[in-house]
This record gives sequence, structure tokens and C-alpha cells, in this order.
Amino acid sequence: MNALALFERDILLWIQENLRCAALTPVMKLLSTLGNAGIFWIVLTVLLLLFRKTRRTGVYCAAAIVLTFLVVNCAIKPLVARVRPYDLFPEIQILVHAEHDFSFPSGHSANSFCCAWALFRRAPRKYGVAALVLAALIALSRLYVGVHYPTDVLAGVALGVLLSEAAVRLTDAVRRRVCHRR
Repeated sequence: MNALALFERDILLWIQENLRCAALTPVMKLLSTLGNAGIFWIVLTVLLLLFRKTRRTGVYCAAAIVLTFLVVNCAIKPLVARVRPYDLFPEIQILVHAEHDFSFPSGHSANSFCCAWALFRRAPRKYGVAALVLAALIALSRLYVGVHYPTDVLAGVALGVLLSEAAVRLTDAVRRRVCHRR
């Protein structure tokens, strides 16, 4: 067992023993559920795409979600193939159903931050900040419910932001190129 895995286990056990409480658990489970399959962010993106005033922001979010899914879920997770913490350390008690994919990086964190970052960059600031706060709470909920290591969540956050930034820039470049041809 390497030192990093043991250190991360200790963090998860500390959360389990010191932060979990009857009042907070339902909230954290709900936040974790909001990130399932990125559905909250996908629905939000579809809503943004429906209205002319928010369509461009919706396109940024859609591009970020697609790029993040391809890189995180289709490439990195299977390549790294990190086992979930509760599968390696039986003392970690999960509060949600066991996941059937790999742990690294956190898809919930990556999907939340890719869309939230696109909103932060392109929507009015108050909506972008609210989206980032929600994304951070979803990411933290993954530690609270015991399904990810801290480095899974940190990597998911970083990848979400980086891939979102790449998607926004790529979308802008394509839009400039298409508009320039007209």
C-alpha cells in the first residue's frame, strides 16, 4: 500500500468520523445525486440552448460537457483504472450506491466544474459564481459520501476547468471562423 493511498484513506476516515451528521447527510447525498451522469448540468445546458439570449452560453456548456466526457470518462478513467476507496479499504462506509466505474478522476467533479466554469466565463458573474459554488459542493459531497479519494476530486476539478477553458476557446475559434466566411 503506498503512502498517498493511506493518507487519503485517513482523510476519508476523518470525514466519516468527524463531519458526517444526521443533519448534513441528506444534503450531501442530494448534492452527490445532482451530479449523477451530469444530468443537472445537461438539463441546465439544454435550458440555456432553448433561449436566444442564453444560447451562446449553452453552446459553451455543451462543448465543455462533451469534451469532458470524452477525456475523463472515455480516456482517463479506463486508462488509470483506479479502484474505489471503499473497495480497497472496507472501513470506509459509503452513503450512496456503489459505483461501477473507476475512481480517478471524479466524473461528478469534472462535469460540474466544466459546466460551472463555462458559466463563470460567459454568463453574468452572479450566475457563474453560484454555479461554481454548486460545483464545489457537489465535488465535496463525493468525499463525504465516501466514493472518491481527495486526489480524484482535485483532478476532476482541475480537468473540468481546463477542459472547459479549452472548449470555450475552441468554440470561439470555430464561431469566428464560420462567421468570417459569411
